[in-house]
Amino acid sequence: MRALVIEDNRRLAGLVVDGLRRGGFAADAVGDLEAASAALDVAGFDVVVLDLGLPDGDGIDWLRRRRAAGFSTPVIVATARGSLDQRIAGLDTGADDYVVKPFEMEELLARCRALLRRPGATLGTVLEAGGVALDTTTRSASIGGRPLDLARREIDLLEIFLRRVGQVVPRGLVEEGLYGFDDDVSPNAVEASVSRLRRRLAENAAKLEIHTVRGIGYLAREAP
Repeated sequence: MRALVIEDNRRLAGLVVDGLRRGGFAADAVGDLEAASAALDVAGFDVVVLDLGLPDGDGIDWLRRRRAAGFSTPVIVATARGSLDQRIAGLDTGADDYVVKPFEMEELLARCRALLRRPGATLGTVLEAGGVALDTTTRSASIGGRPLDLARREIDLLEIFLRRVGQVVPRGLVEEGLYGFDDDVSPNAVEASVSRLRRRLAENAAKLEIHTVRGIGYLAREAP
C-alpha cells in the first residue's frame, strides 16, 4: 500500500512518513500542492494525508478541484483547523476523513486502514490464500495458524500478492507498492524480495505459489 503525505512542516511530515512505513505503507512526503499534483500524476497512491494551509494554496480548494476532475483516491485531512464548521467544510469538499492536529500516529494508521476496507477498496483486515494469512492491522503472517517470521519488506510484498491472488501483477505496480520516491532501489531489488518470499513460503509448506510472468510481472495462486 502506498501513501502520499502533503505537509509543509518537514519535521511533522517526516514523523508521519516514518509512522506510515512502520504500519506497512510505502510513504512519500511533499511540501506543497504543486509537488502533490505532480506526484499523483506519475504514481499510484492508495491514500493521501492532506494538510490544508500550504505555501502555494489552500488544501480545501485543491481537493475540490481534484475531485471535480475525477480524483477518487481516499483523502484524510490532517490539520490544525478543528472547529465544527471547518471539519464539515472539509468533509463536504471531498475529504473521506478528518483529523485535528496534534493527533496520535496509531489513530491515523487506523483511519487509513478503515478507509481502505470500505466497499470497493483493496484492503481487508485479514487476507488469506493457500493456507497463508496476513493480518494487515498487526502486520503479522501465519501459515496454517503457525506464525511466519518475515521481514517488513516481505510482509509488504505478501500483502500485494494476497490482495491480487489469481491476477497477474505488473512489476511496476509491485515496485510502486514497496518503495517510495526517495528509496535507493537496485535494478534487481524486486526480484530479490520475491525470491526471499518464495523461499520462506516453500520452507513452511505454504500452498501459495508465486510465479514470474516473463516480461510482465508476477502471478500468485494457490497450489493445485
